[in-house]
Amino acid sequence: MNTRTPRLRFAPSPTGYLHVGNLRTAVANYLFAARHGGELMLRMDDTDLARSRPEYEAAIQEDLHWLGIPWAQFARQSERMDRYEAAAERLKASGHLYPCFESEEELAAKRAMRLKRRLPPVYDRAMLALTPEQRAAAEANGKRPYWRFKLSGDTITWNDLVFGERRVKLPSVSDPVLIRADGTPLYTFTSVVDDLEFGVTHIIRGEDHVTNTGIQIDLMAALGGKPGDIAFAHLPLLTDAEGGKLSKRFDSLSVRSLRKDGLEPDAIIAYLARLGSADDMAPLTRAELADSFDLGRMSHSAAIFDPRQLLAINRHLLHRLSFAEVASRLPPEATEGFWLAVRGNLDLLSEARDWWRIVTGDIVPPAQPEEAEFLRMAAEHLPAEPWDAATAGAWTKALGAAAGRRGKALFHPLRLALTGEESGPDLRDLLPLIGRDRALRRLTG
Repeated sequence: MNTRTPRLRFAPSPTGYLHVGNLRTAVANYLFAARHGGELMLRMDDTDLARSRPEYEAAIQEDLHWLGIPWAQFARQSERMDRYEAAAERLKASGHLYPCFESEEELAAKRAMRLKRRLPPVYDRAMLALTPEQRAAAEANGKRPYWRFKLSGDTITWNDLVFGERRVKLPSVSDPVLIRADGTPLYTFTSVVDDLEFGVTHIIRGEDHVTNTGIQIDLMAALGGKPGDIAFAHLPLLTDAEGGKLSKRFDSLSVRSLRKDGLEPDAIIAYLARLGSADDMAPLTRAELADSFDLGRMSHSAAIFDPRQLLAINRHLLHRLSFAEVASRLPPEATEGFWLAVRGNLDLLSEARDWWRIVTGDIVPPAQPEEAEFLRMAAEHLPAEPWDAATAGAWTKALGAAAGRRGKALFHPLRLALTGEESGPDLRDLLPLIGRDRALRRLTG
């Protein structure tokens, strides 16, 4: 592994909201940097001017702030076009970048012909034979060239921090287009220029970039960089429960949707940190997650994103939060006693407001005509205030003896009448919060 101070980057394209698949990459970079004393850079890969939007960039930054993922440096690729132009000129001068004029139709015909001959559909490098006169004639006819990078033809090998030894045979890959005919540089190119110039030491991204990595290592060498100075890790992709690739089209899996649904940022980070690894899921602190984060323990198989597991992490995290940690997000009048009473029954913090309404507001319990006599008896047995944690036990013991009831037959109608819910926090804790007057009204209808 590289011995320099780790410098990592998270480089989203601001073409949509931050999605859990992309966030998983951010979490891995963030925790790796935290564990190894490094720093994280946020880079907006926004050279796709047709699709990039400032509102998406702002949303990505807002989501990362909410999640508590800090960055030490920020950059936009759209503000670095001069650096890409300078790098492109160096590649042209060294013969690594060559102009091409084929149309999409011509390229498609070539691919079809090679497939028909049972050959791999690799670009044939026909434009390498283009003479200066032919290029001038094409440009005179209104054509503008796009530019391809001439791959070395080597087999690129690296020690992946997740998968171990990986290799890409460049002869089986088409020379990539680095610059479009309109002069716009593509990701494959801009990313390498930035990684070299910003001194990135570790690149952690999805497994779908493996072939890209082989190409980019070759490109790094052509630009005078030392590819061995950068370590790579490729995370297996995330799938849904049916094994399909997670799609950005599923708004329910955007960070802002999870936030709107009431998920805690620490739960999201804890879940994604362990997803697809050999380590058990647990609602760990950031420090605990960073200390235990190990790319070598990642599975080589795709990981299934299971919202139920995320909710379970969220539930466990809520159950151990103190009142001081959540007071600002509860109703202003909520007390520590209320929080301690309800937190063990919450999946989402937003549910605490529902319980506050139940214990302090007006509710309409479901009708229980068959229990009318029993509820009348329950009202008659209500003890005088003040009430405390022992009140519910004494009340239900006396009521059970008088009514000849116990278990569900005793407690279920009482819970329905007092809370309107089939289940929830222990009546021992709820009853003092509800109070005698409110309890009496609910029991007597």
